[in-house]
Amino acid sequence: MNYNIKLESQYRRDLIEVCKRMYQKGFVASNDGNVSIRISDKEILATPTGMSKGDISSDQLIKVNMKGELIDGYMKPSSELKLHIRAYEARPDIKSVVHAHPPISTGFAVAGIALDQMAIPEVIATLGTVPLAPYATPSTLELAHSIDKFVDKCNAILLSNHGVVAVGTDVYSAYYTLERVEHSAYIIWVAKSLGGERPLSKENIDKLMEIRKKSEASSSYVESQSSEDKDQNAFISYESEQELTELITRIIIEAIRRENK
Repeated sequence: MNYNIKLESQYRRDLIEVCKRMYQKGFVASNDGNVSIRISDKEILATPTGMSKGDISSDQLIKVNMKGELIDGYMKPSSELKLHIRAYEARPDIKSVVHAHPPISTGFAVAGIALDQMAIPEVIATLGTVPLAPYATPSTLELAHSIDKFVDKCNAILLSNHGVVAVGTDVYSAYYTLERVEHSAYIIWVAKSLGGERPLSKENIDKLMEIRKKSEASSSYVESQSSEDKDQNAFISYESEQELTELITRIIIEAIRRENK
């Protein structure tokens, strides 16, 4: 499985940055929500339970294995990591999962309304539809499996009476998907208050879906190329000898894992 060669300290910085953006945007309140990054086949870097995303620091992040068991860190794993792990199991391309409760899109989830109106060209071309998963009790395996019918084709899913889960090839792409879901929910909400949204014709939807397919194919190629470039330039511009040593260690470990498969 391909992973961008990146220092754990960089993953930690990215994860903390996304947590702070979620909090500042009002996508989470108090200790709500959770964010994770799959940093290798067997390791997930994640936010722990009981921490405000606006106050969390890098040293409070935890690492768990693919069973959700703590392997590094001094705080307790979130019970909702089951949802993250299910997404990672379902799709090898997913490298990050973000779960939050943005008010407008969560309002749609509470009302039992999927974001599948096919009325906003930019959303159709980037997200397609955002389905509504059936209700399941938070923190349970039932919740984790509630996304089974959708996660293979969708990067964002509304969780009935609960919130939103978004996935991506890195933590920023997962976060930006969450942002786009909330923005589109706001637009649809305004349209409904003005008399109802006007869906695009099937012909126009087909054109937009074709654009989306081409964009996804292009993104996959660019991601593959940039990964190779990162491998070739992996030793450039690191902040300290310690970070360079950490990078070399990670490259060696990944190489050994590939040879042992």
